[in-house]
Amino acid sequence: MKRTIYDVAHEAGVAISTVSRVLNGSEEVSPATRERVEAAIEKLQFRPQRTARTLAQQQTHSLAVAMPSFTSLFFVEVLKGVKDELRDHDIDLLLCNLGSTDPYDTLERFLNRGAVDALMIISLPIDDRLERELIKLHAPIVLVGSHREAFDSYYWDEAAGAERAVTHLTELGHRRIGFIAAHAWDPNVEHRLHGYKRGLEAAGIDFDPDLITTGQATKHAGFSEEAGIEAMQYLLGLDEPVTAVCASADVQAFGAWAALRDAGLNVPDDVSIVGYDNLKLSRFLDLTTVDQQMQSVGRTATQRLLARMAGNVNDTLQRVIEPEVIARASSVAVGAG
Repeated sequence: MKRTIYDVAHEAGVAISTVSRVLNGSEEVSPATRERVEAAIEKLQFRPQRTARTLAQQQTHSLAVAMPSFTSLFFVEVLKGVKDELRDHDIDLLLCNLGSTDPYDTLERFLNRGAVDALMIISLPIDDRLERELIKLHAPIVLVGSHREAFDSYYWDEAAGAERAVTHLTELGHRRIGFIAAHAWDPNVEHRLHGYKRGLEAAGIDFDPDLITTGQATKHAGFSEEAGIEAMQYLLGLDEPVTAVCASADVQAFGAWAALRDAGLNVPDDVSIVGYDNLKLSRFLDLTTVDQQMQSVGRTATQRLLARMAGNVNDTLQRVIEPEVIARASSVAVGAG
């Protein structure tokens, strides 16, 4: 059985702050009390965690970030913002790769290995059970890419982003617009598909389910170049070709672009493409995309965590980030090529 500082305090009949002072070698403990605490530590075979050793110092040294992937470029951009904000702070950055098989179990196992002083959770929907477990941590928590009233939350209006991408294309005269989605288990799929449909409806275009496609590749839930290639190959095989494509991620758009090139077609003369994310590489490729301001969100969310860790805020913040279309050379008016 894993022993905690609370078990030691109960065994010795003292407060946890007293146990913490003993662990940190503080002189503000009487010899008799110190002896009692040390006896409890020995009896329980307690091994102090990082947080237990630092409670008496009133300092915070570790901030954990839990996210589905550290190789997906979207999450890399968010993590850059976190890292930049921590540059001038003496705080260790701990990483938890949630993966896609059972992210909730992975997070629980990570937290059970040892207490963290603050936690940022990225792109993981929070259910009632997980909310209860997180509250038990008694630590500052910020959510990015999901929202829950109990925690500070920074999240995107996914439907609005997809709708604006479609509107950009309909305003250029496109009527047959393909949509490259991610796999169904990604929490953003439904919202972005809803935004795609809203954009078509606003332009008076009938929804055609045949224009919705997902690549077979499952890496990163379909947010990959490989999935983009496969999805574009499907769209190219339709009897009536599309004149434009909205992708759910810039990396999908990169793959779609490659598939069009391999088919002897030109972007944007033959097919216009709009991505989603505004990755750094997208600027160099001149890809029209939906800007999600990932680095900025990472920095701002980290600032909020630091403020909570310092005890400077008491209210709970719910902030919606509104994505905006960045028009570049990959999308042009119908017939402009």
